[in-house]
Amino acid sequence: MTRGFETEVLKQEDGTLVGPWRTPRQMLMHQEYDGHPSIHDDATAQQLGFKGGTIEGPTHFSQFEPLAMKEWGLTWFETGCISVHYRTAAFEGEETQAKLKPSSLNPGSAEIWMTKRDGTEVLRGTASTGISTAATALELRLTALPPIQQRVILRDVEIGMKDERCAVQMNFDQQMGAYYPFTLKEKLSRITETSDLWLPHADSPFGAPIIPMEMVSVLLSQFGQPFPVRGPSIGLFADQEIRLLNGPLFVSTEYEMERELVALSGSKRTESMWIKTTLYGKNDSDPIATMLLNVASIKASYPRYELESGGVGVGV
Repeated sequence: MTRGFETEVLKQEDGTLVGPWRTPRQMLMHQEYDGHPSIHDDATAQQLGFKGGTIEGPTHFSQFEPLAMKEWGLTWFETGCISVHYRTAAFEGEETQAKLKPSSLNPGSAEIWMTKRDGTEVLRGTASTGISTAATALELRLTALPPIQQRVILRDVEIGMKDERCAVQMNFDQQMGAYYPFTLKEKLSRITETSDLWLPHADSPFGAPIIPMEMVSVLLSQFGQPFPVRGPSIGLFADQEIRLLNGPLFVSTEYEMERELVALSGSKRTESMWIKTTLYGKNDSDPIATMLLNVASIKASYPRYELESGGVGVGV
């Protein structure tokens, strides 16, 4: 058991930390994405070739938190960074296991990955704290992005676009909107790793309940799509990095955030935009957290794709 968690973390001979098998919950089956169901809806997902509604990627971040805390202590919640490429979707009822292998060359940095029972890799990347000088998984990935050959769904977006700075907050009983149709309280009743750090209590080392890393993603994504993506089309999280610069982030605290489109990329089946979100204290100019998110729009989900692309197929 790790202090602050009920999770039992095992340490292998090579130093790898291993968490228990968990069955993460799918809580976005009623999500609305730009006015229509999302990839987390069973029928929508099945139309695109998935066996059902997918579990949102950052849901898996919670399984890494006890491992990171065992390795770095409370520093994880102050300057922790998780940076991953999502490889395979997980579905309700499937078991997943998180592993963290600290770097022998770069203190404060570790390789992380998650697998299913059959060995299928769900995600892979890095975890680190502020003392690390090593590049994160997405910093490395950004240097080798495949260029986008043709933009159809993303025809109207450009690198450098920004949205207005806005106020954000997360309370225990606050509905997070159509994009995240649940409350923090509801999430904590189903989260894979329970912790007294998420709850108000007199002995908290931070003096107040903090927001779990997977819910930091919700805090920074709650308003949905900020840029003019053509639709109806379905997007999914393909890469994601959350970095705490001056954490932790607290429940029922007023923050402000702004978002900027920082890169574009493409694959045979998707058009991707990379959005950097920066979080500030209220009326403050110093960033306290950032999120880099690759939102990949699925070509096959846009009914006019072949017509607007001049006959280019969605798998080309």
